[in-house]
Amino acid sequence: MGERMGDAVLLPAKYSPSCYACLRSLAKRGIRTVVVSAKGSVPAFASRYCDEALTVPSPDEDLLAYRDALLSIAARPEVKTFVPTGEVDAYLLAKYSDEFEAHVTGVWPDLDRLRRVHDRLLLAEAAEAAGVPFPETQSFDDVDDWDRELVIKSRYNLLAGEYLDSLSERDAELNKTLKYLPPGERPDREAILAEMNHVPIVQECVPKRGEYLFGALYDRGEPAATFQHRQIRGETYAGGGGSYRESVDIPALEEVGRALLDELDWHGLACIEYMEDAETGEFVLTEINPRMWRSLAFAVAAGADFPYYYWQLANGEADRFGDGYEVGVGGHYLHGELTYLRSVLRDEYPNVERPPVGQTVWEIAASCYDQPNFDYLRLDDPGPFIRGVRSTIPM
Repeated sequence: MGERMGDAVLLPAKYSPSCYACLRSLAKRGIRTVVVSAKGSVPAFASRYCDEALTVPSPDEDLLAYRDALLSIAARPEVKTFVPTGEVDAYLLAKYSDEFEAHVTGVWPDLDRLRRVHDRLLLAEAAEAAGVPFPETQSFDDVDDWDRELVIKSRYNLLAGEYLDSLSERDAELNKTLKYLPPGERPDREAILAEMNHVPIVQECVPKRGEYLFGALYDRGEPAATFQHRQIRGETYAGGGGSYRESVDIPALEEVGRALLDELDWHGLACIEYMEDAETGEFVLTEINPRMWRSLAFAVAAGADFPYYYWQLANGEADRFGDGYEVGVGGHYLHGELTYLRSVLRDEYPNVERPPVGQTVWEIAASCYDQPNFDYLRLDDPGPFIRGVRSTIPM
């Protein structure tokens, strides 16, 4: 534990490395870090930069108990700012904004704006209004043409009582299920609803030659900072969260990223995922997550220090950050690299060609050598990496 005193930041932690990137950035600037999690084994708890580690109720089991625990910590006089690192944190800040704003500062959207990005049907409408390409998207119950390549996914980033009458205020659930369908396959509706817990959406499969992230911090409709990266490898060879990425600066990606957030009159963090259409070259919107993103440590390494930008903006210390970032920097999430390799060895995706195993191993090894930037593996702070390995591998 550190010895920092004075103003503190509240950071929820999960197994995603975004919290670790935040506490590392802010602690180095003398800001006390109060890290909370429902899991005592999260890697961030083992960091030398974690000043205080607190166990709280699980939002998966009781969202209101989790909210009340966060409010109790936020009410402490030294805690000044709350940084949303998870989807549930962004939801709570928007839904119970008045309660949190009575204690802490922050930069987050109101509930109406959050709903427009959490509900992918509403997001499709916003993208159309902004002139941003988006896959053809329908509710499962509205699809009448199954003779094409399609994917079934959750309608909502987060299943919660605000969006579904079947859930209470105490319920919150992330559903990351993706079902790729070859032309002509019509899935059983009751089986799909039982698995997804709601009526999901169906999207056309866009032929892609690249996946990209556009990260941003917006202040009442105006961009304070933006960042881009290209995803080289995901959690699987079909995609998913980034395991290896490289920073880029592409004007067309900046244009569609800002156009969407301008249309939303956005306020707060935005992690926007895009695909490059292999046929048209357009950047096609996939989704928005209104929180710090998993690859945040890599953005900081490239010179885009979003945790500190967020602190400064929340506390009135700055409103624009124009220093930019370095292009061509790579960053790894090592656990994700292993799941990618496992996917190459085991998984079958009808819409995506499997890469060669030998080539995959070589590419992972070469990029680790050329770009030794890792989300958790740090020589000056080995605790989080060791904790993560112990949590993943039975001892």
